[in-house]
Amino acid sequence: MENKIDFDEYTKNYNQLLQEQTGFFSSSEEYFARYKVEIVCNSLLPPIKSVLEFGCGIGRNIGHLQQAFPTATLVGSDISAASLELARQVYPDVEFLQEVTAETLSEKHTLGFDLIFIAGVFHHIAVEQRLAVATSLFKLLSTAGHLIIFEHNPYNPITRKIVNNCPYDADAILLKPTELTNLLSEAGFTVERKAYCLFIPPALSWLAPLEKALGWLPLGGQYWVQAKRPL
Repeated sequence: MENKIDFDEYTKNYNQLLQEQTGFFSSSEEYFARYKVEIVCNSLLPPIKSVLEFGCGIGRNIGHLQQAFPTATLVGSDISAASLELARQVYPDVEFLQEVTAETLSEKHTLGFDLIFIAGVFHHIAVEQRLAVATSLFKLLSTAGHLIIFEHNPYNPITRKIVNNCPYDADAILLKPTELTNLLSEAGFTVERKAYCLFIPPALSWLAPLEKALGWLPLGGQYWVQAKRPL
């Protein structure tokens, strides 16, 4: 892909750039990580014994995943070596792997992961490579394991403006929810659920119960898809 972003260049100021783009919605970049992990927790039934965050970057979601699944084995993966180095410094007890595939996993992960969590990754993957990545993710799941993906909502004009102005989104090609669900189905997944999210900023937390009711409305800042590896 032309203009492919090298995330090593944005490792040190990633959080600052994120805050510059999303500060109007929440003054804390931690809000978005916590928000997504809470959705994941509310969507799965225990036990979850192993978790992979695919595209973990500098580890912004790792601490929240640890709190949500304290007894699970947690692994982070990313293509950026510099990002993984920072993540290892913050979370030395977590295993981090570069460009993980089913073929590169160690023997302790041969049964696959009960949950694969992905946030804001697929829009950076070249269109012609997306099916291969989805198929690789299918192989990384345990039998009946779950995949939950969060993506930017291309129907939201504010989201599109943020993406267009964000330096590390220069290579982004946003996916419509139907594109993502069709992609996962083609890779072998059973798609169980999709919903829009990020409607209400934390300053209006008293309106938060409306989030679930608005999941059908294609105006949220992002959307998420839950899929399963069939038995």
